[in-house]
Amino acid sequence: MVQVKIKKIKESAILPKYAHEGDAGVDLYSTEEYALKPGERTLVSTGISIAIPLGYEAQVRPKSGLALKHGISIVNTPGTIDAGYRGEIGVIIINHGQEDYTIEKGKKVAQMVFNKIEAVNFEEVEDLDDTTRGEGGFGSTGQH
Repeated sequence: MVQVKIKKIKESAILPKYAHEGDAGVDLYSTEEYALKPGERTLVSTGISIAIPLGYEAQVRPKSGLALKHGISIVNTPGTIDAGYRGEIGVIIINHGQEDYTIEKGKKVAQMVFNKIEAVNFEEVEDLDDTTRGEGGFGSTGQH
C-alpha cells in the first residue's frame, strides 16, 4: 500500500475515500456549488493537496454514474497529477448533457487512481525494429 500525505486547504474539503473494498479509485468531492449549462466547463475545487511519492502519479477520472445519467465528464481525462505537484487538486468538469447540471457542495465529482510509473531513457537510433503493425495508425485495424 502506498502512503500519500494529504492536506486540507479548505475547511469544507472532504478527504478522498474508497466507496468499496477493492475499488481502483477514491472519490473526490466538490467544496463549492457550480451551475453548468450544456457545453460549459469549469474548474471544480476539491480543497485538498497531496504529496505523491516519487515513482507514482495520480489520475483524475470521470465518475461513470455522472457520465451516464447527466453527461458530466472531465475535459482532460485522465488528468495527471505528477509527484512533484503540491497545489490544490482541481477537476475540469464539462457538461456534455442536454440539461443544466448543478454540482453541489460536498458531492462526488470525480475519482482519483494512483499508478506506479517508470521513467524512461531515450536512445536515438537510425531505424526501429519491424512489427506486424508497422506504421499503421488510426483505423488500421479495420475499425471505423
